[in-house]
Amino acid sequence: MASKIANSAEPSKHQEADPERGEGEAVDYLARANWLRAAVLGANDGLVSVASLMVGVGAVNQTAKAMVVSGLAGLVAGACSMAIGEFVSVYAQYDIMKAQKERTASESSGAGEEEESLPSPLKAAGASAFSFFLGAVLPLLAGGFIRPWAARVGAVCGVTTLGLAGFGAAGGLLGGAAVGKSSIRVVIGGCLAMLITYGVLRLFGLVFQMQVSASA
Repeated sequence: MASKIANSAEPSKHQEADPERGEGEAVDYLARANWLRAAVLGANDGLVSVASLMVGVGAVNQTAKAMVVSGLAGLVAGACSMAIGEFVSVYAQYDIMKAQKERTASESSGAGEEEESLPSPLKAAGASAFSFFLGAVLPLLAGGFIRPWAARVGAVCGVTTLGLAGFGAAGGLLGGAAVGKSSIRVVIGGCLAMLITYGVLRLFGLVFQMQVSASA
């Protein structure tokens, strides 16, 4: 009986003690996982997809209007797509976990307490859409007020790189992972995406002899 009480007092594998919360409380990283994953993924997608879209369009059309309009379209479409996809995905996970808990409810006296650990589809969808919007706004603001094409592309890439580093660090900090590794991994992936998009669109323009437009 004493060993059972001792085991129940120990924090679970996905919990870590937080000195600010006191000895009796712990940070449940598993409970955070769904909304945290949706938020970080949404922010990274917003930054990378919109910045890559703007840079790619800029490879064949150097006007500020074309780059901003393409980025705005990517923002709206991406936020809606992320929210819907995340809602459907997390709701399927929610149904599976809820059914499993109902099957084991009669055998577990603490089933009612674990209800809070069920994923929230609405929370995940909202976090994904909102974070995508926040991420996508950064390259839009960076490229919307600069006229010279080279400076505009440089500003978009620079702001995107800084944003990726910040979101990567935030994800690592909130998730209890290594902040430096998380930031570096996200930055490298985002820069590769922008470089590949620009290269493919530039090559496409050269192969099909598309004239690069530089008029305002």
